[in-house]
Amino acid sequence: MKVVAIIQARMESTRLPGKVLRKVLNKTLLEYQIERVKRAKCINEIIIATTTKEKDQKIVDLCELLSLSYYRGSEEDVLSRYYEAASIYQADIVVRITADCPLIDPDIIDLIIEDFIKNQSRADYVSNTVQRSFPIGMDVEVMSFALIGSINRLDLPQSYREHVTPYIYKSGNYRIRQVLQETNKSHIRLTVDTPQDLNLISRIIEEIYPNNPFFSLQDIYKLLDRNPTLLLMNNHIKQKKIEDINDK
Repeated sequence: MKVVAIIQARMESTRLPGKVLRKVLNKTLLEYQIERVKRAKCINEIIIATTTKEKDQKIVDLCELLSLSYYRGSEEDVLSRYYEAASIYQADIVVRITADCPLIDPDIIDLIIEDFIKNQSRADYVSNTVQRSFPIGMDVEVMSFALIGSINRLDLPQSYREHVTPYIYKSGNYRIRQVLQETNKSHIRLTVDTPQDLNLISRIIEEIYPNNPFFSLQDIYKLLDRNPTLLLMNNHIKQKKIEDINDK
């Protein structure tokens, strides 16, 4: 059973263009994320799923520099990009991660994959994103390749195809499981979507990474507890919401 993590990444971004290749301590955010995802014990292969647009050649160049597998597909139909990447690399289980989560914790990735494998007879999809308790930026979604293939064949609204998984948890047709942590920390933004987000992520990396490159989410919590004003850097930023979708 092959578990493939597919990280969707592109240079275009409304609020912070080129964010995935922004550098902190002379290393791109995407490199930090790849380092962290590689430490997840349950993942067999990592694929960067980018687009065929010329501006995304920079992402491909980084993948080739790092000897990392990649796939180039549709910019807007991200669902088809996931399906095609998963098909080419022969995934049995697909782990969906987005490139705006550079501090993602490998232990959380493993936790959600393990939950999916353990509960395959009772769940079609496991994540920590539909019902949130982890910070935004620790987002992991796990499903079978068969499920990705089946929803890719459906005639879905563009918003469903752009965001890949909302049909799974909005349609009522699938069995959904959510992984929660004991204390709700969903108010914390550890994602990168704006300059303010980048400022916070940069500070966290600069404070922790030089002495502890394998830092965990718990290490981030400790830093934020010691320096609570850091959260003021981006706590006013509103997370983009998937627009209400007309299912007709």
